[in-house]
Amino acid sequence: MGACLGACSLLSCASCLCGSAPCILCACCPASRNSTVSRLIFTVFLFLGVLVSIIMLSPGVESQLYKLPWVCEDGVGTPVGLQGHIDCGSLLGYRAVYRMSFATAAFFFLFTLLMICVRSSRDPRAAIQNGFWFFKFLVLVGITVGAFYIPDGSFSNIWFYFGVVGSFLFILIQLVLFIDFAHSWNQRWLGKAEERDSRAWYAGLFFFTLLFYALSIAGVTLLFVFYARPGACHEGKVFISLNLTFCVCVSIIAVLPKVQEAQPNSGLLQASVVTLYTIFVTWLALSNVPDQKCNPHLLTHLSNGTFLAGPEGYETHWWDAPSIVGLVVFILCTFFISVRSSDHQQVNSLMQTEDSPPMLEATQQQQVACEGRAFDNEQDGVTYSYSFFHFCLVLASLHIMMTLTNWYKPGETRKMVSTWTAVWVKIGASWAGLLLYLWTLVAPLLLPNRDFS
Repeated sequence: MGACLGACSLLSCASCLCGSAPCILCACCPASRNSTVSRLIFTVFLFLGVLVSIIMLSPGVESQLYKLPWVCEDGVGTPVGLQGHIDCGSLLGYRAVYRMSFATAAFFFLFTLLMICVRSSRDPRAAIQNGFWFFKFLVLVGITVGAFYIPDGSFSNIWFYFGVVGSFLFILIQLVLFIDFAHSWNQRWLGKAEERDSRAWYAGLFFFTLLFYALSIAGVTLLFVFYARPGACHEGKVFISLNLTFCVCVSIIAVLPKVQEAQPNSGLLQASVVTLYTIFVTWLALSNVPDQKCNPHLLTHLSNGTFLAGPEGYETHWWDAPSIVGLVVFILCTFFISVRSSDHQQVNSLMQTEDSPPMLEATQQQQVACEGRAFDNEQDGVTYSYSFFHFCLVLASLHIMMTLTNWYKPGETRKMVSTWTAVWVKIGASWAGLLLYLWTLVAPLLLPNRDFS
């Protein structure tokens, strides 16, 4: 951990000595917006925490983690090597990830409180948001070091439920981002089709819409094959069937004449993206079902070194397919939060951002580029809510914690056990996401006196 933090410190010093966001990207992106640069650097801070968490899951790190006070105690402060059939070292990476997540969440929550009601870059607090990067990195390192000396006690169990709530909310934020991305994509390609009078753009939209629906159908088929065995797994069958039905319903609603009249840019591309994401979340939920017959990801470690499915003794399978795909989706969505600028009015309202800000005049951009600095585009007003952005990173910290630990929590026997809590949270998030998308479709019809343009 020390080597990793030392390398990160050198990287921070190399890139952040200027002290403010306008000079961070002076060499590679001289015409970047100040608001975008700041969000990117904060996201890099989060990704550094994710990198440390991944390193903590490496077997070679366990020997060093044994030296910390919270590892493998039997309740009276006495370290133990084995608990039942499970090596106590298998829990070290899990607890280290929890502490790293606590550090990053605490860091961003501090900025969430600090940046409440910042209206423009003229606010003195905006200088803290957009500058002092080296000192902010030192604060993050200090919080991280302190977090690794938190006694275990009930910390892991309590922080698990913080992670459950935060991950639920971040799953919804991911869906909002996917809706925004699909909306921008659809609007851009339709605009090019009209400008160039070419059917190729329409064909492209049709192809990707068909592709997303085909992937969704393939996903549902695989879910029934692997997570809904005949004569068992009734919960899984119900979850898959319900979500498939809901996805068909919202897809039909998206192309109804009255919805199209109220929202001309609404279409099957957005509905196909929502459908695919819903099937993905359903897969994540079923991968946490605590029943080996209905969950191929649960494995049992026997004394002879073999792995078999069974009712007792199964342990965490860290890098299974749901964890890897979930990590990739998390990285893409978090990066999109940092660079997005949208003209989708309802999404901007949900994400606490403004419409796409106009660029500086050509002469001003050329002058800024010659000076080798990013320009301040928030003198008249911020383009995003500083506080809400940091709150999204708090939720992202909690979500990646749950993703890396595969939503497992230590049971009474100090084994990593899967719970129905994770299943219901993810299924509930998929339903809430579908309701949220349905609201974006029908809101102009239900509230005709409100401007949704």
